[in-house]
Amino acid sequence: MSLRSDVTAVILAGGMGRRMDGLDKGLVEVAGREMISYVVDTLIGNVDHIVINANRNLTRYQRYPVTVVADSIDGYQGPLAGIEAGLSAASTEWVFTCPCDSPMQSTGLLPHLWSEVLAQDAEIAVAHDGQRTHPVFLMLRRDLLGSLRAYLDDGQRKIDRWFDKHQLATVDCSAFSQSFVNVNTEEELRHAAQQLALH
Repeated sequence: MSLRSDVTAVILAGGMGRRMDGLDKGLVEVAGREMISYVVDTLIGNVDHIVINANRNLTRYQRYPVTVVADSIDGYQGPLAGIEAGLSAASTEWVFTCPCDSPMQSTGLLPHLWSEVLAQDAEIAVAHDGQRTHPVFLMLRRDLLGSLRAYLDDGQRKIDRWFDKHQLATVDCSAFSQSFVNVNTEEELRHAAQQLALH
């Protein structure tokens, strides 16, 4: 199998941005660029197929060389709804998911999760930074779509309870800890801009 051709990367940008006064976080500028542009650039280095899950401003996201899909479930139902939309849009055996508000994601993170999910013969690999898990940084099999749809149709939304239904590998990603710095406040926005300007 080939990482570049057998994995679709799904960027989750479908949230309501509650902690950022309702802004569409993927389109918020950091150091002069939309936040999602950093994530797209990082992923292009690893895979041929990229999907953005967005529920607002779809035409703006379509300016990027990606497929753009909205949730199939109305009402901003959380990250699992975005993951379901991404799995539905993917044609590859594996799917990697990450949030739009982590502009310092390392190019090494996706390959690391990919190698570990295969080595551990798991259905899902979730990133752990040495202190806690990051449940939307995932590598998962596309054929889990049916299971996820059934879980959502049952009214369930808690991601860890869905994980419990499957073979899960928790992967040490402490070497890529900067990848998990996300931006939710004006202070975090300023900090991210400073860090990105240095690089």
